[in-house]
Amino acid sequence: MTIKTLISKGIIPKEVKICAQVEGVSEEFLKEGILRGEIVVCKNKKSKIERPCAIGKGLRTKVNVNIGTSKDRPYVEEELKKLEIALKYGADTVMDLSTGGDLDEIRKVIRAHSPVPLGTVPIYQAAIEAVEKHHKSIVEMTVDEMFKVIEKQAEDGVDFMTIHCGLTKAGIERLKIKPRVLGVVSRGGSFLVEWMVYNQKENPFYEHFDKLLEIAFEYDITLSLGDGLRPGCIADATDGAQIHELMILGELTLRAWEKGVQVMIEGPGHVPLDQIETNIKLQKRLCHGAPFYVLGPLPTDIAPGYDHLVGAIGGALAAYYGADFLCYLTPAEHLRLPTLEDVKEGLIASKIAAHVADLAKGIKGAWEWDLAMAKARAELDWEKQISLSIDQEKARRYRLEGGVSKSQACTMCGPYCAIKVFEHAFNLLKIRGGEG
Repeated sequence: MTIKTLISKGIIPKEVKICAQVEGVSEEFLKEGILRGEIVVCKNKKSKIERPCAIGKGLRTKVNVNIGTSKDRPYVEEELKKLEIALKYGADTVMDLSTGGDLDEIRKVIRAHSPVPLGTVPIYQAAIEAVEKHHKSIVEMTVDEMFKVIEKQAEDGVDFMTIHCGLTKAGIERLKIKPRVLGVVSRGGSFLVEWMVYNQKENPFYEHFDKLLEIAFEYDITLSLGDGLRPGCIADATDGAQIHELMILGELTLRAWEKGVQVMIEGPGHVPLDQIETNIKLQKRLCHGAPFYVLGPLPTDIAPGYDHLVGAIGGALAAYYGADFLCYLTPAEHLRLPTLEDVKEGLIASKIAAHVADLAKGIKGAWEWDLAMAKARAELDWEKQISLSIDQEKARRYRLEGGVSKSQACTMCGPYCAIKVFEHAFNLLKIRGGEG
């Protein structure tokens, strides 16, 4: 039984009850959302997570942090430090995208240390094992090997998996009809494209989708249906290949729901600002309201070193128009493996974007948080302001580095602080009013 099927029988799982309490919504609200497919609760039967989270319509916008080793830096200790940073600053989920070292052991260690839902992209391990373990090329992977990796990761307690099921031969043909500037930028997508073209066969995850559903049902894994044909630059945004894949994902969503499997849809990467609303509404329409997990989106291509800010701009707008889940971007995006500081900066940028959208959407608690900060500022209560900050350490450091003004204000305004000037003027006005 999965969370979805249990709820259909009137049983509310413990994880759903916890999520309802955390979100400040009723269990009935979550129940109805899960039954409609508009909300997911990622929880593998094999995992023991302390902080389950619900993702979807009417809930706080969630943020995911990607960590993982590379062939050049296969050190799990570094990734555990990144996990620690991610948890400290409020990541809702974590994905292990490791491609270097003992992938099984790295995933197990991260799973053991992660109290939040853990996601993976199984095709990474399948491709790497084909080359390094079986001493053959990626195109020589067998379908059985691909599915064995999915089962192995499911057994290890992975809660959600990105599977590029909607990338089909017909979608690849659309790339030939209208060539892209940047082709395919999804790593998992590129592995599958190469495999499909070389073998002249259909995508195994599309062709054998029922087998995938069997595994997902057995372990209660949430499928994050990946966008292997997402645009990798502004010039390629919202083209025929991207939309074709999205339509396929919508069809697969219905098949998953019929089997009691929860589904999220992954969204586009690089999208200009004026197309973000269209992309979100298309996804919600074509995929029947399933939660949308956006990779950014990035509304410009020219900011290497600052892509966490670009992603925050696009993410805030996407979440406002209905995206439910943001995948963080770090300043190192497109350049290198992120450092600890990159993880922190990227996560905080995405958390700000999520909160900005939640304010505009009227999500419970968002408005109250900002109002509390406004009142603390009105009272020049610096400790309260710092405690309400999304990055308390940085706020406190800046406050101390600037020195404390004798007027209780910050050192930018000092005795000319607008709040204190207004307070004096308003008190004078009340006195004069009383005299009148």
